[in-house]
Formats: sequence, structure tokens, C-alpha cells
Amino acid sequence: MDLNTFLNYLGTWTIGNLVAIDLIASTTNAFNGAILANRADHRRNWTVVGILLIAVMGGIGGGVSRDVLLNTIPGALTNPWYLLLSLAAALLALAATRRMAPKGTRRLFDFMAAFSLPWYAIIGTQKALAADLPVIAVILIGVVGTTAGRFFIDLTSGVTPQQFTRGEWFVGTAVLTSLVYIILYASGLARVSVWPATIVAWLVGFSFRRLSLHFKWEEPEPWDQVRLHTDPDGAPASQ
Repeated sequence: MDLNTFLNYLGTWTIGNLVAIDLIASTTNAFNGAILANRADHRRNWTVVGILLIAVMGGIGGGVSRDVLLNTIPGALTNPWYLLLSLAAALLALAATRRMAPKGTRRLFDFMAAFSLPWYAIIGTQKALAADLPVIAVILIGVVGTTAGRFFIDLTSGVTPQQFTRGEWFVGTAVLTSLVYIILYASGLARVSVWPATIVAWLVGFSFRRLSLHFKWEEPEPWDQVRLHTDPDGAPASQ
């Protein structure tokens, strides 16, 4: 058995344009997942193996969810690069934050989250467009691919998923990036070459997320939330 035959038994090792974008999305999300698992609001006495599993889940979770909705076999299950690079990114995150102060860790996480969010939105939008889905479904796939990994990590950590809580336009960034890519696709730019359209859409999504974090732009609530407190007898009382 020659080397190529042996490698074929292990999976498909090719990396094209779309796979490269998908790998950027999965590896950066795995990096973020390892940092998130070590944050005070998510830490649950994880083992090193546990953190790596959480990171991989955050890395490939969005892509697997997206591909299942598109009725295709997830690339992470056929191409070994997804798991290998996600594990490498998780180990890098653990090493990078080992002696970092909590404030520095939070800044790194915020930057990397803004960096990674648009990539999953772009590849999800591209795949949904290729499947000839209507625009609303294309945007939905873009959002699912972007947010599913974080959803799985939050649930595993016993935390309310970020999609449903007030924050700096987590879902909004995915929607905006998807819309920009759809416009570029409709204009013909994304049909000619995927990379120029990808870079433009990524810059818009990344910039919007960073500005949202800097200026504290947050999703509006439908009304002023009434804070419920508990009296000594355990009955809720509004205040």
C-alpha cells in the first residue's frame, strides 16, 4: 500500500477555496472555544481533555449544523484537517492564555470572536446560495453556521446561550455579513471569484463587531426588563 492510498483511508485531505474559508472559521472558533471554557462564567472544573473537546465542538459545531441542514455530509467528518487544526488551535489558545491576566484574556477573546464570526457567515451563505435556497433561508444558514458552536458550548457550561441574551450584536453581525455577501453574489463578484467577495464581506462583519464592542452597541430589548428578586420566603417580588 502506497502513501496516497493510506492517506485516502484516513479521509479527504484536499483544501480548495471554500474548504480554506471553512477551515479558517472552524480553527478560529476552536481557539475561542478553549478560551471561553476557561473563562470564569463558563469554567466548570474542566479537565484538559474536556477543554479540548469543548473547543472542537465550538470549532466544528457550526459547520456540522450547517451541512446537516443543507443535507450534505459535514466536511469535518470527511476531511481530517478540520479536527487536526481545531485541536492545534485549542492547544495554542491554552498555551497563549496560561499566564495571561483575565483582562488580557478577555481582550484576546473579543478580538478573535470578531475575527472568526464573519468567516462562518460567509461560508454558510455561499453554500446556501449554491443550494439555490431563497434569501431568507440563506441568511438563516449563515446565522446557524456562525452561532451554533457557541450555542453548544454555552449549553454544556450551563450558561444561557449568547444568541438569546443582550450583547454586542452577535447574531446581528452574522446577518449583516450574510447580507453583504448576498449582495456581492447578486452583483456577480462572488460568482467570478470567491476571495474578493469574501474579504469585503469579512471586513464589513469584522468592523461592525469591533465597533459594537468599542461603543457598547447592544441588541435592543422589547421592553424594560422587570428585575425579579426573591424574598426570604422564596416568593419572587418585583422591585
